[in-house]
Amino acid sequence: MSILKLKFDPELDYQQEAIQAVVDIFTGQVISNGSFSISSNQAGALGINELGHGNVLEIEDEQILKNVHATQERNSIPNVPELQGRNFSIEMETGTGKTYVYLRTIFELHKVYGFTKFIVVVPSIPIREGVLASINAMKDHFTSIYNEPYDAVIYDSKQLGRVRQFATSNKIQILIINIQAFQKDVEDEESSNGIAQSTKSNVINRESDRMSGRRPIEFIQATNPIVILDEPQNMESEKSRQAIERLHPLCTLRYSATHKNPYNLLYRLSPIDAFDRKLVKRIEVASVRAEENLNDAFVSLIGVNNTDNKITAKVKINVGSGSQVSQPSLLD
Repeated sequence: MSILKLKFDPELDYQQEAIQAVVDIFTGQVISNGSFSISSNQAGALGINELGHGNVLEIEDEQILKNVHATQERNSIPNVPELQGRNFSIEMETGTGKTYVYLRTIFELHKVYGFTKFIVVVPSIPIREGVLASINAMKDHFTSIYNEPYDAVIYDSKQLGRVRQFATSNKIQILIINIQAFQKDVEDEESSNGIAQSTKSNVINRESDRMSGRRPIEFIQATNPIVILDEPQNMESEKSRQAIERLHPLCTLRYSATHKNPYNLLYRLSPIDAFDRKLVKRIEVASVRAEENLNDAFVSLIGVNNTDNKITAKVKINVGSGSQVSQPSLLD
């Protein structure tokens, strides 16, 4: 029995635009292998005597802001007056290949600048599993385009060797992790006498004999990873933001169709844009009604609104009053 394989189109213009928007953030950056020595007598060292590789940023925020402005002008997005941190947002309508775009962006950033360390942070375990499945499905596709070796794994607190490999490998490293796995730090929990309890923090934030007495997160921090947030609107709590900052990201790339805070927005593919480009189908509004008979059912959907993660609908229905049925009324 032949195995069914998905084929991906590498030439879709809107996906190329979204990828290029991120690549252009670092215009002026010289390609670097990003190597650094890891030794026990080094400030902030990882406690091992091996060669490791991390991302190195050589351009200043002033240049990044110029790059952001150029990209925003190209994509008809108002310029931000100042850089809103190193957080960069891509807005893409659901069903237009958001996951493909940010995964391919990883390979483009490596090709152009030599960056090797990437972490994909997701809001839930099912999404985490879905991202890994997407990477596996696209393996042959990306290999045919870039021919670059890479490792893509899910963070597992029972397999901390993956974190060490993430830090020391010179290949492209993609670590997929759900926010709950590193959100709980030692500082979040205190006993009744006010003393922090390290046993209550996530494994990634605890010292470990398997990691030479270091906390696993220190290996990640030393690499200055590029962090990709999938559905960042679900990770906007103060605790989540602090957890992401503890990764010491070189920058944070935010991908969603419904951003709550679109920091440094670089590219937008709105629902209208997606429809105009024939990327999604029109939603037809249907009603249930017997012609010219007010005694029968009548329900018509007028509109749907999705704001602040709250979905509301406006409908028109027949209203009964005693033995009479009035013309349709609007209800929210």
